Amino acid sequence: MELRAATPILRIFDEAKARAFYAGFLGFAVDWEHRFEPGLPLYLQVSRGGCILHLSEHHGDCCPGAALRIETGDIDAYLAELRAKDYGYARPEIEDTPWGSRDMALTDPFGNRLVFTSALST
Repeated sequence: MELRAATPILRIFDEAKARAFYAGFLGFAVDWEHRFEPGLPLYLQVSRGGCILHLSEHHGDCCPGAALRIETGDIDAYLAELRAKDYGYARPEIEDTPWGSRDMALTDPFGNRLVFTSALST
């Protein structure tokens, strides 16, 4: 039996804000989206590299306020990319943690916390 990577589901409430944050600011691609019919809640998958997230407007899928850690290869380059964008709702910073990682925490417009992390250089 093999376990594979988990795919977190994050609650969203506003499609335009979700697209602006995840696609526009963080640089994720929208892989696919689904609605049972027009006017019903949106469910979509976004990805960047090996990171896959599901975003859902369905109230029964999950609760807002989740937190997740996303391993990042070059966190300094990602920070520079994010700072170069005109996104007025976040000013990311990198923190060297006492437990040996470099973390960049961002909160999406719905209260979900994404912590991009990489190991400290030795």
